[in-house]
Amino acid sequence: MGGTDASPPGVTKSSRDPETIRQGLEMWLASRLPDGARPTVTEIEVSSANGMSSDTFLFRAAWDEGGEQRDERLVARVRPDPADVPVHPEYDLPRQFEVIRLVGELTKLPVPQVLWLEQDGGPFGVPFFVMARIDGVVPPDVLPYPFGDNWLYDASVTDQRRLQDTTIAALAELHAIDDPADRFGFVGPFTEGDNALRRHVEYTRKWYEFAAADVGRSPLIERTFSWLKDNWPSDEGPTVLVWGDSRIGNVMYREFEPVGILDWEMARLGPRELDVTWLLYSHRIFDDLANDTGLPGMPGFLRRDDVVSTYESISGHTPRDIDFYCVYAAVQWSTVFLRTGLRSIHFGQQMMPDDADDLILNRCALERMLAGTYWS
Repeated sequence: MGGTDASPPGVTKSSRDPETIRQGLEMWLASRLPDGARPTVTEIEVSSANGMSSDTFLFRAAWDEGGEQRDERLVARVRPDPADVPVHPEYDLPRQFEVIRLVGELTKLPVPQVLWLEQDGGPFGVPFFVMARIDGVVPPDVLPYPFGDNWLYDASVTDQRRLQDTTIAALAELHAIDDPADRFGFVGPFTEGDNALRRHVEYTRKWYEFAAADVGRSPLIERTFSWLKDNWPSDEGPTVLVWGDSRIGNVMYREFEPVGILDWEMARLGPRELDVTWLLYSHRIFDDLANDTGLPGMPGFLRRDDVVSTYESISGHTPRDIDFYCVYAAVQWSTVFLRTGLRSIHFGQQMMPDDADDLILNRCALERMLAGTYWS
């Protein structure tokens, strides 16, 4: 969602002008680099990567350093303009920067190398950070990869399984970080609740209230929160650092293995099942969309039982209460769709519906989950 949120075709993500961004980055680099660096910024472009949360700009920067010319391909992650209807109620760029830095330090996971953090706004008036660019391919959101005619859909079953298993292994490695509450206590969520899962759900409830303030109440989402309360796990298990937006659309791959794990704005402390079920349901939601248009989708990929059993075999932990966590993943996606729907309305790409639930693209799936008929 980051990241999290699949970008429907034609959705505008940002009103920022790339040329203004280029000039701003050039001036900002001049203030950051040693005297005489004379930086130039070229090839600025809005990232075509998945997701609609933060604004992401790809650029090339050259400067003098120690008598030699540096030429680097870089990425700037910029807090979105509030006027562009951001998906999340907050964007803590310093927190994201520190999460990526620490994960890179404590694991072998292929996170981007973070280079500079600007907390005071700099040329954009809002915080941003710069990181090194990674080369790889990402399963597309537009059109979603289960619709066909893309590198992942057309891959062999063996290669698809390699991508699936290596992604699950990355989650297991992330969740194995020792003392996560001490090392990542700054990520929160800082809401009411006597354990990490209750605080996580309460944060999502506040996120929904933020979305509903602009589009109206969602009876479906509110019914789902009641269902979660009534079906709460008896034992949430250990607390780990969860990536939060653990879908394959936030991973860059090479030879069907991760080479870049991106979009950490939803990283929080919580049960590992949050990531496991987000991974499998974030595929299922795209598969549902493909099926709704009469396409076969990818029913053999990221299957629920396969994801759970593979994670168990790699991590030694048996994921529990999968139905609960899948419903929770689905209601988070529903909240995303309230915000992305409002964004489409803001940019004149659709009309405001009478019923807020009509903005929820996974409405039917969530209703079936609550009825206990979805996975059958």
